[in-house]
Amino acid sequence: MKNSKLTKKIIAGKYKGKVLELPSKTTTRSSKAIVLESFFNTLQFDVIDSNFVEVFSGSGSIGLEALSRGAKKIYFMEKDRDALKVLKKNISQTDPGRCEVLGGNSFENINAVVSSLKKMGEDAYIYIDPPFSYREGMEDIYDNTMKLIENLPSEVVKMIIIEHMSALEIPQKIGIYEMKKTKKFGKTSLTYLTNPEVE
Repeated sequence: MKNSKLTKKIIAGKYKGKVLELPSKTTTRSSKAIVLESFFNTLQFDVIDSNFVEVFSGSGSIGLEALSRGAKKIYFMEKDRDALKVLKKNISQTDPGRCEVLGGNSFENINAVVSSLKKMGEDAYIYIDPPFSYREGMEDIYDNTMKLIENLPSEVVKMIIIEHMSALEIPQKIGIYEMKKTKKFGKTSLTYLTNPEVE
Protein backbone atom coordinates (compact mmCIF):
# COMPACT_ATOMS: atom_id res chain seq x y z
CA MET A 1 0.00 0.00 0.00
CA LYS A 2 1.34 3.42 -0.97
CA ASN A 3 2.09 5.69 1.98
CA SER A 4 0.04 8.70 0.96
CA LYS A 5 0.44 11.94 2.88
CA LEU A 6 -2.37 13.27 5.01
CA THR A 7 -3.64 16.65 3.86
CA LYS A 8 -6.37 19.20 4.48
CA LYS A 9 -7.43 22.35 2.65
CA ILE A 10 -7.84 25.94 3.77
CA ILE A 11 -11.61 26.49 3.86
CA ALA A 12 -12.06 30.19 3.11
CA GLY A 13 -10.40 33.52 2.40
CA LYS A 14 -7.36 34.56 0.38
CA TYR A 15 -5.72 31.11 0.41
CA LYS A 16 -8.92 29.07 0.06
CA GLY A 17 -8.22 25.65 -1.45
CA LYS A 18 -4.50 25.62 -0.61
CA VAL A 19 -3.54 22.10 0.39
CA LEU A 20 -1.81 21.82 3.76
CA GLU A 21 0.25 18.79 4.64
CA LEU A 22 -0.45 17.18 8.02
CA PRO A 23 2.27 15.78 10.28
CA SER A 24 2.31 12.12 11.28
CA LYS A 25 -0.69 11.17 13.42
CA THR A 26 1.61 9.68 16.04
CA THR A 27 2.99 13.08 17.00
CA THR A 28 0.12 15.49 16.43
CA ARG A 29 -3.64 15.46 16.05
CA SER A 30 -5.31 17.56 13.40
CA SER A 31 -8.33 19.70 14.30
CA LYS A 32 -11.47 18.32 12.68
CA ALA A 33 -12.95 20.37 9.84
CA ILE A 34 -16.24 20.70 11.75
CA VAL A 35 -14.39 22.16 14.79
CA LEU A 36 -12.46 24.56 12.60
CA GLU A 37 -15.59 25.74 10.75
CA SER A 38 -17.52 26.24 13.97
CA PHE A 39 -14.67 28.25 15.45
CA PHE A 40 -14.40 30.60 12.48
CA ASN A 41 -18.18 30.96 12.32
CA THR A 42 -18.03 32.14 15.94
CA LEU A 43 -15.25 34.63 15.20
CA GLN A 44 -16.69 35.74 11.85
CA PHE A 45 -15.03 39.03 10.84
CA ASP A 46 -13.40 39.68 14.23
CA VAL A 47 -10.32 37.84 13.01
CA ILE A 48 -9.61 40.54 10.38
CA ASP A 49 -6.57 42.68 11.32
CA SER A 50 -6.15 40.85 14.63
CA ASN A 51 -3.17 38.92 15.98
CA PHE A 52 -3.52 35.17 16.37
CA VAL A 53 -1.47 32.76 18.49
CA GLU A 54 -1.66 29.03 17.81
CA VAL A 55 -0.12 27.12 20.72
CA PHE A 56 0.75 23.48 19.81
CA SER A 57 0.42 24.32 16.10
CA GLY A 58 1.01 20.98 14.41
CA SER A 59 0.34 21.65 10.71
CA GLY A 60 -0.69 25.24 11.47
CA SER A 61 -4.14 24.69 9.96
CA ILE A 62 -5.95 26.95 12.48
CA GLY A 63 -3.43 29.80 12.27
CA LEU A 64 -3.21 29.62 8.47
CA GLU A 65 -7.01 29.63 8.23
CA ALA A 66 -6.98 32.81 10.36
CA LEU A 67 -4.31 34.29 8.09
CA SER A 68 -6.34 33.43 5.01
CA ARG A 69 -9.34 35.18 6.55
CA GLY A 70 -7.47 38.42 7.16
CA ALA A 71 -5.60 38.13 10.47
CA LYS A 72 -2.67 40.52 10.67
CA LYS A 73 0.01 38.39 12.30
CA ILE A 74 0.17 34.75 13.35
CA TYR A 75 2.43 33.26 16.00
CA PHE A 76 2.95 29.50 15.64
CA MET A 77 4.38 27.35 18.43
CA GLU A 78 5.39 23.73 17.92
CA LYS A 79 7.83 21.42 19.71
CA ASP A 80 7.88 18.31 17.49
CA ARG A 81 10.68 18.47 14.93
CA ASP A 82 8.81 16.68 12.11
CA ALA A 83 5.67 18.74 12.68
CA LEU A 84 7.82 21.89 12.59
CA LYS A 85 9.13 20.97 9.11
CA VAL A 86 5.58 20.42 7.84
CA LEU A 87 4.43 23.66 9.47
CA LYS A 88 7.16 25.73 7.77
CA LYS A 89 6.36 24.10 4.42
CA ASN A 90 2.65 24.97 4.84
CA ILE A 91 3.46 28.59 5.80
CA SER A 92 5.64 28.98 2.69
CA GLN A 93 2.50 28.60 0.55
CA THR A 94 0.87 31.64 2.18
CA ASP A 95 2.44 34.83 3.55
CA PRO A 96 5.54 33.96 5.63
CA GLY A 97 6.15 37.67 6.34
CA ARG A 98 3.06 37.73 8.56
CA CYS A 99 4.00 34.54 10.41
CA GLU A 100 6.40 33.91 13.28
CA VAL A 101 7.38 30.35 14.17
CA LEU A 102 8.67 29.43 17.61
CA GLY A 103 10.10 25.92 17.84
CA GLY A 104 10.60 24.22 21.20
CA ASN A 105 8.64 24.16 24.43
CA SER A 106 5.37 26.11 24.06
CA PHE A 107 5.10 26.62 27.83
CA GLU A 108 8.36 28.59 27.65
CA ASN A 109 7.87 30.20 24.24
CA ILE A 110 4.57 31.80 25.26
CA ASN A 111 6.67 34.33 27.22
CA ALA A 112 8.36 35.58 24.02
CA VAL A 113 4.96 35.95 22.33
CA VAL A 114 3.49 37.82 25.32
CA SER A 115 6.51 40.11 25.37
CA SER A 116 6.20 40.81 21.62
CA LEU A 117 2.47 41.64 21.96
CA LYS A 118 3.15 43.89 24.97
CA LYS A 119 5.84 45.75 23.03
CA MET A 120 3.35 46.44 20.23
CA GLY A 121 0.64 47.30 22.75
CA GLU A 122 -1.66 44.76 21.08
CA ASP A 123 -3.78 41.76 22.03
CA ALA A 124 -4.44 38.43 20.32
CA TYR A 125 -6.74 35.47 19.98
CA ILE A 126 -4.94 32.63 21.73
CA TYR A 127 -5.86 29.17 20.43
CA ILE A 128 -4.60 26.29 22.55
CA ASP A 129 -4.90 22.74 21.27
CA PRO A 130 -2.78 20.57 23.61
CA PRO A 131 -2.02 16.93 22.80
CA PHE A 132 -4.57 14.65 24.44
CA SER A 133 -3.36 13.73 27.94
CA TYR A 134 -3.59 9.96 27.45
CA ARG A 135 -0.50 10.04 25.20
CA GLU A 136 2.72 8.88 26.82
CA GLY A 137 4.62 11.69 28.52
CA MET A 138 1.61 14.02 28.27
CA GLU A 139 0.00 13.28 31.65
CA ASP A 140 0.63 16.82 32.95
CA ILE A 141 -0.27 18.61 29.73
CA TYR A 142 -3.66 19.92 30.87
CA ASP A 143 -2.36 21.06 34.29
CA ASN A 144 0.42 22.96 32.55
CA THR A 145 -2.07 24.40 30.04
CA MET A 146 -4.25 25.74 32.88
CA LYS A 147 -1.16 27.37 34.44
CA LEU A 148 -0.24 28.90 31.08
CA ILE A 149 -3.74 30.44 30.80
CA GLU A 150 -3.70 31.66 34.39
CA ASN A 151 -0.41 33.49 33.78
CA LEU A 152 -1.49 35.27 30.58
CA PRO A 153 -1.60 39.03 31.21
CA SER A 154 -5.03 40.43 30.36
CA GLU A 155 -3.69 43.22 28.14
CA VAL A 156 -2.49 40.73 25.51
CA VAL A 157 -5.65 38.58 25.48
CA LYS A 158 -8.62 39.20 23.20
CA MET A 159 -9.96 35.70 23.77
CA ILE A 160 -8.61 32.28 24.78
CA ILE A 161 -9.89 29.20 22.97
CA ILE A 162 -9.08 25.68 24.17
CA GLU A 163 -9.60 22.64 21.95
CA HIS A 164 -9.74 19.67 24.31
CA MET A 165 -11.08 16.19 25.04
CA SER A 166 -14.79 16.46 25.78
CA ALA A 167 -14.23 14.29 28.84
CA LEU A 168 -12.11 17.04 30.39
CA GLU A 169 -13.90 19.43 32.73
CA ILE A 170 -12.57 22.92 32.12
CA PRO A 171 -12.99 25.13 35.22
CA GLN A 172 -15.56 27.95 34.95
CA LYS A 173 -12.79 30.33 35.96
CA ILE A 174 -9.04 30.14 35.27
CA GLY A 175 -7.26 33.05 36.93
CA ILE A 176 -9.07 36.21 35.76
CA TYR A 177 -10.57 34.44 32.74
CA GLU A 178 -14.11 33.09 32.75
CA MET A 179 -15.75 30.51 30.55
CA LYS A 180 -17.99 32.13 27.97
CA LYS A 181 -19.20 28.96 26.25
CA THR A 182 -18.32 25.37 25.39
CA LYS A 183 -19.26 23.58 22.21
CA LYS A 184 -19.01 19.81 21.91
CA PHE A 185 -18.15 17.87 18.74
CA GLY A 186 -18.17 14.21 19.80
CA LYS A 187 -14.89 13.49 21.60
CA THR A 188 -13.57 17.02 21.00
CA SER A 189 -14.82 20.28 22.53
CA LEU A 190 -14.06 23.97 22.11
CA THR A 191 -14.15 26.18 25.20
CA TYR A 192 -14.03 29.98 24.96
CA LEU A 193 -12.62 32.08 27.80
CA THR A 194 -12.67 35.87 28.15
CA ASN A 195 -11.79 38.50 30.71
CA PRO A 196 -15.22 39.69 31.96
CA GLU A 197 -13.75 43.09 32.90
CA VAL A 198 -13.00 44.03 29.30
CA GLU A 199 -16.12 42.68 27.61
